Amino acid sequence: MTDHPCRDRLEQALARIADPNGEGARACLTIYAQGARAAADAADARAARGAPLGPLDGVIVSIKDLFDVAGEPTRAGSKILAEEAAPAIADAPVVRRLRTAGAVIVAKTNMTEFAFSGIGANPHFGTPGNPRDRARVPGGSSSGAAVAVADGMCDIAIGTDTGGSVRVPAALCGLVGFKPSRQRIPTDGAFPLSKTLDSIGPIGKTVADCAKADAVMAGEAFTPLDPLGLAGLSFGIAEGLPLERLDDTVASGFAAATARLADAGVRMTRETLPLFDDMAAVNAKGGISPPEACAIHRDRMQRRAADIDPNVRVRIERGCAVSEADYADMMRERTRLVRAMDARLSPLDALLMPTTSIVAPTIAEVADAKVFAARNAAVLRNTSIVNFFDLCAISLPLPSAPDTMPVGLMLMARNGQDRRLLRIAAAVMQLFGA
Repeated sequence: MTDHPCRDRLEQALARIADPNGEGARACLTIYAQGARAAADAADARAARGAPLGPLDGVIVSIKDLFDVAGEPTRAGSKILAEEAAPAIADAPVVRRLRTAGAVIVAKTNMTEFAFSGIGANPHFGTPGNPRDRARVPGGSSSGAAVAVADGMCDIAIGTDTGGSVRVPAALCGLVGFKPSRQRIPTDGAFPLSKTLDSIGPIGKTVADCAKADAVMAGEAFTPLDPLGLAGLSFGIAEGLPLERLDDTVASGFAAATARLADAGVRMTRETLPLFDDMAAVNAKGGISPPEACAIHRDRMQRRAADIDPNVRVRIERGCAVSEADYADMMRERTRLVRAMDARLSPLDALLMPTTSIVAPTIAEVADAKVFAARNAAVLRNTSIVNFFDLCAISLPLPSAPDTMPVGLMLMARNGQDRRLLRIAAAVMQLFGA
């Protein structure tokens, strides 16, 4: 046993990031080697004294490229911001909380430009390859986050989730991704996409890792997760839209998972939710994040549209075409639907659906803008329901053979039920033998 366990693990992580045959150059855009070594040494010294700061002390963490770090510009995966953004005055609150908890921040991870797609491609800084098949995308927008965890460049990655940007890459890369209740973690100092829908969450290999990071970022004391007994819990399978047009791998994985849960004594019900149609009617007016993104990027769009990823640019342009009256209507109607969904979910412990309707597409196929748009819609369709209805959710990796692409199972719960959802998720992962 070494006297420097954290420093040794950090050096292994830095070696993986630096490996020219690996994904480090595409997954990690800024590497904090010097600061991370100092933090790791401090964590080892505390451990030697028997005085750790808490559950994240000495844990190697990466942060998405849209979090403010004092003294450096916040790029958000954009070459425009890399050139134009003023250095951040202070660390984002979540970054400050992570440091105070003893987390060793190793790198800033690559992302979809402005966090505005679920595919994870970035034409400016490269697209990191999916850990199961490097010819495929990792999912986004927190693309580098998932690859960094899967490839051992960090223990836990911190991302953001506006329509699925934590859960989609977690699902496509075979990891756990947690989207907390939106108000739980402060979004100040995180470059915004949608002021209404943005939330901050972790990606890890276990539910426990995600729970630790969530507690620290939420400013709560962490107590170890006690998995809830599954027998007698009520899980609803969301019928309709979330089960439409599933690819074969996802469909068979989801069917096997729900059967195992039923065998474990979970009360499984089929839930028809007309509220999904109401959501579709609201989004038909343009959706909430596109006009909010337009408000943030309008000046950049006028000055430097050609320097923005065309797949992102087209979505912002659509948002700029939404009228103020339609935006106000959507916001008012959403408020009503959020309350209705909260009431609808009250008898259930969790609502279930596949995290994404397809497995990770290839990097080559999404090079075509039309295919990109279709695949992007397919990966975000189910996850975006959670943000729209202001819920909390977690994506869990389903057991899979090494030669098949990962599939995620999403458990959703009412706003504020975060801790209970994590306890349920821990029990489901135990059942699946992970």
